[in-house]
Amino acid sequence: MDRNNIDKIAKTAEDRLLLAKLWDKLDVGFRKNIPAATCFLSPRELELSRYLFGQPEGLSEFGGYPDAERKMLVFLPDYLDEGELTGPDSPIVCLRASFFQGDCPSHRDFLGALMGAGLGRESIGDICVGRGSCDFFVTSQIAPYLLSNFTGAGRTHIHLEAIPLDAVQVPEPEVKEIKDTLASLRLDSVIAAGFRMSRGAASQLISAGKAAIDGLPCEKPDKPVAEGAKISLRGYGKIKLAKVGGATKKDRISVVLHRYV
Repeated sequence: MDRNNIDKIAKTAEDRLLLAKLWDKLDVGFRKNIPAATCFLSPRELELSRYLFGQPEGLSEFGGYPDAERKMLVFLPDYLDEGELTGPDSPIVCLRASFFQGDCPSHRDFLGALMGAGLGRESIGDICVGRGSCDFFVTSQIAPYLLSNFTGAGRTHIHLEAIPLDAVQVPEPEVKEIKDTLASLRLDSVIAAGFRMSRGAASQLISAGKAAIDGLPCEKPDKPVAEGAKISLRGYGKIKLAKVGGATKKDRISVVLHRYV
């Protein structure tokens, strides 16, 4: 761990500022041997932080549930065990918003309402919308404010309560299965098949910085995509390369894609 590596790792001024804040926050924990936690980080921000911090003892990534996309970096001193992450002193609180099942507020509705309430994106973790309820994660500092003031998402009125992290309900995502054959597993080919567009159009969108693989931005149309990778395309949604099969008689690669709906 070396603070001087920030300038080597950061790709933008925003990256440099973020990494400096993460360092200052966690360095207090390391030096004083006390618990310390960052804000919620996107997959790309987490990847940058891994280059900076490596894997020091006591440092872990935590988002409130096992498959969380947005996570905090949390330092626990040696006199605390990982149970602290889900206990009453956890840096993360899960809030459940209950609403009439006939209403269908979306992830976008909840995120927009939360940010409209004055929260920064760094204070909000994953948002898991189900039928009749939505479990979402926030920092422990802002949870009391939301419990007193957050009453609706979009046009939907909600009832809000804090729930234990082990009671979180994460709905299975709805997916559309797409079977296709590709000349290669290049990113532009996979995106073209998953979003039903030409490879040229896919290539332009990737070069414009609108694509990400497993949360990490990618501007290279010829980037190879591995089985299991999740690809997001800004303005279009998200797909997963669920399965890579064998070669067809025409020497193309059979694939199964999942498009999240």
